Amino acid sequence: MTAEQVVGRLESGMTLGIGGWGSRRKPMALIRALLRSDVTDLTVVSYGGPDVGLLAAAGKIRKLVAAFTTLDSIPLEPHFRAARESAAFELTELDEAMFMWGLTAAVHRLPFMPIRAGLGSDIMRVNPGLRTVVSPYEDGEELVAVPALRLDAALVHLNRADAFGNGQYLGPDPYFDDLFCEAADAAYVSCERIVGSADLLQAGAPQTLLVKRHSVTGVVETPNGAHFTSCAPDYDRDEAFQSAYAKAAADPAAWREFTERFLSGDEDTYQAAVAAFAKEGA
Repeated sequence: MTAEQVVGRLESGMTLGIGGWGSRRKPMALIRALLRSDVTDLTVVSYGGPDVGLLAAAGKIRKLVAAFTTLDSIPLEPHFRAARESAAFELTELDEAMFMWGLTAAVHRLPFMPIRAGLGSDIMRVNPGLRTVVSPYEDGEELVAVPALRLDAALVHLNRADAFGNGQYLGPDPYFDDLFCEAADAAYVSCERIVGSADLLQAGAPQTLLVKRHSVTGVVETPNGAHFTSCAPDYDRDEAFQSAYAKAAADPAAWREFTERFLSGDEDTYQAAVAAFAKEGA
């Protein structure tokens, strides 16, 4: 598929899961395609990074479910911060483990998962809708009932994939892309390169075959498609570009200029502008 075909299957009001972690291996080419669409009023579920920031800046988020929203080397995503300070959308903030178990509950089509994470913390105070359950066994332990994070659609980015939807990560961390895909009614994988199925087996150990074809609806080949986030070992995070992004986010005039230069055209236009930016920096 193309990125535009993926976005063409998304609808306003959907619950959208976005893989990756902070400013690492985010499906940014798909996010940029989403920015160019009329899709809005989204509930976004993400270990948030610039995916959340860009969608917030475009006013496309109605509700965010997240454990954090960071650019990693820049602790707080600037557009997220501005949106929260202006109460632009509703936020459900979960502990990282609660978030993972919410996805896991959705994968197994369970209504919730009982866990200990969150007990004794302000997570319970800021999320008054969270409930606890008591173990039916002799221990009688009280646990948090984390609701399933069921998704209408998921977007993830991986290093390699085959045309059938098997996706492979080659970096140090799988993150939770497999859970996002399996928790969703439809999942779309963008990748640096589509290869033959046999090539996946030669590129890495079996455990690197993270995403399985049974949970994938479509595959998009998007070289440099995670930019400006990292996609190790193919490339690191573009710190110079990220810094420019964060600086522009702090000033409305600078953001309009940034948007005009980098986000006003298609993906090819974006990549050409990024190449020109890197040349200027060099």
